[in-house]
Amino acid sequence: MPAMFTKYPFMSQSALEACDETAMLKAMLAFELALADVQEASGAIPHGISQQMRQHLAHASFNAADIAEGIASGGNVAIPFVKQGRALLPNELKRYWHQGATSQDVVDSALMLLLKPRLTALNELLLRCRSAALALMDTHTDTVMVGRTLMQQALPITFGVKVAHWAVGLEQARRRLFTVELPVQFGGAVGVHSGWEAFGLNWMDTLAERLGLVSPVLPWHTDRYPIHALGTALDAVAGAAEKIALDVSLLTQTEVGEVAEPSAPGMGESSSMPHKRNPVRCAMIRSAARQVHGHTSVLVNATAQPLERGLGEWHAEWAPLIETALLVEGALEQVAVLLDGLDVSPDNMQRNLSTTGGGIMAEPVARLLTPHLGSDAAKTVSAAAAETSRREGRPYADVLIDVLAESPELTNQIDTTALRQACDPALYLGSSKRQVARARQWLVSE
Repeated sequence: MPAMFTKYPFMSQSALEACDETAMLKAMLAFELALADVQEASGAIPHGISQQMRQHLAHASFNAADIAEGIASGGNVAIPFVKQGRALLPNELKRYWHQGATSQDVVDSALMLLLKPRLTALNELLLRCRSAALALMDTHTDTVMVGRTLMQQALPITFGVKVAHWAVGLEQARRRLFTVELPVQFGGAVGVHSGWEAFGLNWMDTLAERLGLVSPVLPWHTDRYPIHALGTALDAVAGAAEKIALDVSLLTQTEVGEVAEPSAPGMGESSSMPHKRNPVRCAMIRSAARQVHGHTSVLVNATAQPLERGLGEWHAEWAPLIETALLVEGALEQVAVLLDGLDVSPDNMQRNLSTTGGGIMAEPVARLLTPHLGSDAAKTVSAAAAETSRREGRPYADVLIDVLAESPELTNQIDTTALRQACDPALYLGSSKRQVARARQWLVSE
């Protein structure tokens, strides 16, 4: 599969390098050496054995190709890895290698070690996105734009409140991800430390401490809550990022033009149309998010696993879990650049507010007219004036004043100034500004 062309571009390139085959081998080796350290400290193996193992294996050259080939017969990478590691040790050390562990202990713990730096990187990216969003919120607290529902113009909001919703979505996902625990896995063959009754749980706790992982309540061989929690938390981040990309891409449409992606040489160019400035960053974000959603489905559907060891469910988790982290990190790298340099056009926002001639203000106008005309008649008059304004290209307020002039009794009752104010989008923003302030307070509370 041409992954270099079809998969890797949507992932974080630095994360890809940090999660390659060599990194997985190092993580598995870290588990095995830490296990020997823990066992030696408890007196289960002779003094000095773990150090000798470390000296022989710390700089050993594992053959990744041979290990990959061996997966077909064993079903997971740990089996050929353990065999190769044992072969690299002198005879007097072989018996102490991988003692009390099973292949799932190695793989699950190694995956947790591999993903731990990725969560740190994701947190940093999310904090960067939060800072960029806060700056946009401050700049555009009073920037009026049209709010849209079902893809149609609805009522006015501010661009600041739109960004506030983006920021809250990302921050909610960040705080959820921050609570996810990465536990060590150590239970032996069937998860009960067979043959090591007095040591098993203590080894698990100490191993977690040495590896910088969380110690679980019990080994989690077929209790896949840790994977479910991590996968769905990453999916929440992807969803928040995708929301931003979707909104931005819609607002960049030529006929809308309210925002544009940051410009960069060659970015967004078309292979055949030189005039185009495509929202490529948004496309990259949305593509990554869609792939994450698919991976999450695999992880969720692998949650229930049989008896004491999964039969295919566990194996199905590995690629989706790692790829999800890399895709989310790649998406957030694009979101950070997008928010840092988003090109906002208040002039185009003002222009689009006038597209209907001001007819989007029919709802507040109807409220103003209701005490004088009744609810149904007020809606009829305001809607008809909005259609006339759109069709004739006249300001909505002028059309309304002409309509009311045909009824002298209404002209005397309804103040023209109040009518024009009811037609002013900047005076009908609801809680937009307050929402920006409230969101800012919450965003900086942690």
